[in-house]
Amino acid sequence: MASSEGEQGSKSRTNPALDPDLDSPIEPGLEFAQFAAGCFWGVELAYQRVEGVVKTEVGYSQGHLHNPNYKLVCTGTTGHAEVVRVQFDPTVCSYSTLLYLFWSRHDPTTLNRQGGDVGTQYRSGIYYYNESQARLAQESLEQKQKEIMDKKIVTEILPAKTFYRAEEYHQQYLEKGGGRGLKQCAAKGCNDPIRCYG
Repeated sequence: MASSEGEQGSKSRTNPALDPDLDSPIEPGLEFAQFAAGCFWGVELAYQRVEGVVKTEVGYSQGHLHNPNYKLVCTGTTGHAEVVRVQFDPTVCSYSTLLYLFWSRHDPTTLNRQGGDVGTQYRSGIYYYNESQARLAQESLEQKQKEIMDKKIVTEILPAKTFYRAEEYHQQYLEKGGGRGLKQCAAKGCNDPIRCYG
């Protein structure tokens, strides 16, 4: 009995999708953060504008399928969320600043949807890289829940799993102009309204 349980445990560990995100930031001193807040295009543009954010990437995480693609994720069968992975300089931008933006960018009380986008890939999530991030994320959720009061927050707070970078056309999608060719400003400190379109 014990050996079969051990075998099952080793089988689950052979799925890279379930492993922690072990990538390294592009420079020493930078940290990762990972957020899911609906369609990743608008969320990424919001983080691109933050002083101290050095790099953003959109992709898929928290699912069970190794190497997913957009089409598969959209079926809702892979378990992945659309996420933005941020690399930031904590001496310029605190993790709490990133959390504040996360809460301001979406409705954390709607399960598996943001506006017209419906499906598990549009869920609300904070995926942490260390215990400090986990603690700050939980504290920020509790504070946000006090502000909202009348609705329950459904945001999940979990360890960051393997990050699968989305297809190149999704990267900095709105900055590049999206489907309409209307480029949006990604400059640090820009406050222009973010228009999300396919």
